[in-house]
Amino acid sequence: MARQVKSSQKASRKIQRVQTGVRIEKRLLKVLKGLAEYLEISLGDLIEGIVLHSFDGKAPFSEKNLKKIKALKKIYELDLSSEDSHKLEES
Repeated sequence: MARQVKSSQKASRKIQRVQTGVRIEKRLLKVLKGLAEYLEISLGDLIEGIVLHSFDGKAPFSEKNLKKIKALKKIYELDLSSEDSHKLEES
């Protein structure tokens, strides 16, 4: 009988990362950097996690982390929401 492995015990997956020059809204980047710092992970790891959760239709953040995001948004005066995502225009 095969032994079930808990998700925290799964073997790591080998990947290849590339450097990219992504443009992103300034205050949004500050919130993401602040959250990555709070979680003690790199910005790239945070973005990968958000995207992979979203691709699976799962919420990427716990209630605790959503509270931290709300606080960071206030600190960095980020007033954008998902409703603004396709309406942004550079000045």
